[in-house]
Amino acid sequence: MDALLTALADPARWRLVTLLAERPRPVGVLARLAEARQPQTTKHLQALERAGVVTSQRTGQRRIYALQPGPLRELAAALNRLADTADHADGPRETYDRYGLSLHAERLAAKKPGWADGRSFRFLRSLTGRPELVWRHLTEASLLARWWTPDDLRVSELVFEARPGGRIVHEYRDAEDVDGSDLPAGRAQGVVDDVRPGERLVYRLSPLLPDGALAFTAHLDLGLQPTDTGTDLDVHFQITDSTVDSADFVAGIEIGFGQSLDKLAATLASDSDSTDSTRHDTDTRSTE
Repeated sequence: MDALLTALADPARWRLVTLLAERPRPVGVLARLAEARQPQTTKHLQALERAGVVTSQRTGQRRIYALQPGPLRELAAALNRLADTADHADGPRETYDRYGLSLHAERLAAKKPGWADGRSFRFLRSLTGRPELVWRHLTEASLLARWWTPDDLRVSELVFEARPGGRIVHEYRDAEDVDGSDLPAGRAQGVVDDVRPGERLVYRLSPLLPDGALAFTAHLDLGLQPTDTGTDLDVHFQITDSTVDSADFVAGIEIGFGQSLDKLAATLASDSDSTDSTRHDTDTRSTE
């Protein structure tokens, strides 16, 4: 496939391929139709033949070249698979496009300081696990790190002191940036305001701009309510102190924080499944 792509990348060779798609032709005719010198045309045809996209045979003193459609069909199928992967419903590309639309709108709105003050979001999730377990995932750094980033990102530094006045530091990177070779995708710092274990968690968190200044302040109020199947989590998210440069961050709140909460739900469900499986195995062994 690499040899084929290399061969087709040359415009002169692509012109020869289009001519041969019509019918087999000799070198001299191809050179005239392509408006190129015959020795140069011969070299291009030989490169295409090595790549498997054309074949040739000698007839008298002439060499006739013909197109091999098989490799082109294989290439077309590979390109279609790539396009289908990128175009997958609810996939990363769709999220990228949604963020792009939101980004454009927020940048247009960010005309002066305070432009987004008072903007609020609400997130509701029904979670597996009792409030005590959910609380641990909201406040313990090792558990927070499992879900507290949008898709395709990972936590690279995390401090969460679950007490009034406690410090918060949250840095995240691309999930594939395992050695820190790229710049952080984001960094935020904040403080915990209210702690009621298993019931309510209130804190402020501010994303940082590249120069270290605060982009805006997010006020988060997380309420936990026990249910028959687990816990209902109700998150109120409100913005204050917004700067003009905060538009890129504001544009990603609904998508990004929503994805993080979805990861929390998936993490709790996975842990619950593992616990149930372990319990079932233990119960089975005890009855043998």
